[in-house]
Amino acid sequence: MVPAGEATAALLSAARERLVVGAAPLDLDAAADEVIRARGGRSNFRLVPGYSHTLCVSVDDDVVHGIPGARPFRPGDIVSVDGGVEIGGWNGDAAFTVVLPDPARPDVVLARERLAESAERSLWAGIAALASARHLNEVGEAIEASVEASGDYGIIEGYGGHGIGRAMHEEPSVYNHAVRGRGPRVRPGLVVAIEPMITSGDPATFVREDGWTVATADGGDGAHVEHSVAVHADGIWVLTAPDGGAAGLAGHGVRPVPIA
Repeated sequence: MVPAGEATAALLSAARERLVVGAAPLDLDAAADEVIRARGGRSNFRLVPGYSHTLCVSVDDDVVHGIPGARPFRPGDIVSVDGGVEIGGWNGDAAFTVVLPDPARPDVVLARERLAESAERSLWAGIAALASARHLNEVGEAIEASVEASGDYGIIEGYGGHGIGRAMHEEPSVYNHAVRGRGPRVRPGLVVAIEPMITSGDPATFVREDGWTVATADGGDGAHVEHSVAVHADGIWVLTAPDGGAAGLAGHGVRPVPIA
């Protein structure tokens, strides 16, 4: 799964470079598609029945599964970008959230940056928990504790992480909050996509008329981040991070180990 993870990191890096005020989500989609083709892979998003884009791009109150369109990004937008690659029959899946600058609305930008940072912290808290977890539901407990420590944010229920391997979405489910029961055992060979989705207000959501885009019911902002993480005999490795997750895990006292 290493090549698929590396390609996923590369396509998201290309999308991030294009993500500026005045660009459009379709520009990011095209950049990601170029990366995938250059690496001899396929967009696993395009393999989902009914979906015809390489990325999901969600803006402001759209939290996840946003369909890339032609409307340009505006100053102060909070943007979540989600993408994945299939190479050699194996999959990668990851997402990031950024806030575009807006000198005219520093208060809005600051609030949105804090939301995005909270999501990012919770992602790494969940990944760090996986490194020592005996059961998978410990990841959700760590994510929830991190979000609660960051502020009064909502955690979306009904959407979360998942197993990943031969298919982009596999069992088991990876919750972003504490649930009853311990969940599956964590053991070498487990690969999961951990993906917190949090909101600035009420976590209630609805699906827009396009049948894909998940938006907040109260119009609050959303943030979505994700990495695919492998558990192997010697430790964990973040497949979709260029450094295997070293920078994100450093503050948690966890050192990722390359897969032999």
